[in-house]
Amino acid sequence: MPDWDMAQNNDRIDAANRAQIAQFHARRRWAKVAWVYGILLMVATLMLGTFVVAFLASLKDDSLEQPFHFNFAQVQPANWVAAYQLGRDGAQAPFFGGFAPGADIKFTVTYAAKIGTPLTEPQIEVPRRSPGAGMAAVTAKDFAADYAIVSSPQLIDNQRLVKFIQRRGQIETSTEGNSKTWAFTIKYRGHGPEIATLPLNIRAPVSQVLIDSTLAPSRMERRGRIAVWDNVAPGVIGYVFRSYVRVITESVSLDTGKSLFMSWTLNSFLIAFGKVLLTLFFACTAGYALARLKFTGARAIFAFMLLSTMLPGQVTFISNYLIYNNIGLLNTPWAVITAVVASVQVLIMKQFFESIPKELEEAAIIDGASPFIILWIIFIPLAKPAILAVTILGFQGAWNDFFWPLVVINSPPEAFTLPVGLLSLRNSYGAVGDWESILAGAFLSTIPILVVFIIFQRHFVGNAMSSAVKG
Repeated sequence: MPDWDMAQNNDRIDAANRAQIAQFHARRRWAKVAWVYGILLMVATLMLGTFVVAFLASLKDDSLEQPFHFNFAQVQPANWVAAYQLGRDGAQAPFFGGFAPGADIKFTVTYAAKIGTPLTEPQIEVPRRSPGAGMAAVTAKDFAADYAIVSSPQLIDNQRLVKFIQRRGQIETSTEGNSKTWAFTIKYRGHGPEIATLPLNIRAPVSQVLIDSTLAPSRMERRGRIAVWDNVAPGVIGYVFRSYVRVITESVSLDTGKSLFMSWTLNSFLIAFGKVLLTLFFACTAGYALARLKFTGARAIFAFMLLSTMLPGQVTFISNYLIYNNIGLLNTPWAVITAVVASVQVLIMKQFFESIPKELEEAAIIDGASPFIILWIIFIPLAKPAILAVTILGFQGAWNDFFWPLVVINSPPEAFTLPVGLLSLRNSYGAVGDWESILAGAFLSTIPILVVFIIFQRHFVGNAMSSAVKG
């Protein structure tokens, strides 16, 4: 074979080998990418799953239910329709419900028992029960029991053969038996105030099992003998999001009767807004000074600021508390607003200011601009992405701040921030196991953070990308 043919053949073999090697490396890169994205997707699914389970638990009547069931009364469309109709019958309020003059609520229950066991008429009662626990129980003045008239139950479906589930603890057994359905009405007697909740108890012998009702009961008590409804005229929103409505309506001041949750939310907004403004002022001015102004000790100041980020707030809170006590700012919003630690934000602004070309600053100096004018007219508009990042971080930190507001704001309850107010919810409700309201309050407190992030994230990403394109 001529030498040139052999050389050409070797070149083809080398080219084929290189192509195979390139394909091998490409497959390895794609495999690595698949593994990374797969792991990230698993982590995101796990975190979202935890979030979803917590949200569903906040809707339940029993958030500590074991084992956890995803199919419960508040997510069943049949109960939505019933809650809508009952709210309209109770107070002409199909969404939030109530019990008002003119109410005429029709309700049915179906009980079953084993074949050969007699079915007796259930005993129906509107109990004198407070609309909730904690502060709501103390401030309640009107009770539905004082105005409700319950008719005698009328048998409307007699001796129908059914299969039903009997529960004994965690054990469920399927049983055949007979069922009976009774209907009754609840009317408002005379004229009086509109009452938010209409509780109901229905008692039956232990041999009878409640298998159906117009609205699913909140819980079963006395080993299944008493079916309990916290509100039989809830409205669809009052039924599905009952815990969220309770957080707003039942966290009330014992002195004024006003909703404390709204006061806590407003306080957190004002404090977060003030802290963000103060943080932006210190971050921009200190960041510009450290990035552009040459003065003795600049590096030492910067090193000290970095060192301060390593100290937790629990180390210095006693000395800070004594200072605020001496100047008379305890139990005021200013004790929280002025406690600004902006070392990280200063670092962000310093690094961004250093990336701005010096020629812009030199041109402004030639035109006679002062450092303040240079910062305000030139640097601040160019630093919009960094300012938005500092705003998001500052608002999130101020909104979620718990330890320092707990230390410096002790009274009155109207002055609490939202995280501290949620702690008072735990103290009020935790003893009776009302964890649904605590979960609902925690979820409501996350909404402002999500809204702020969604609004600013678009501007932040857009400005960052445009800055990268401009180079």
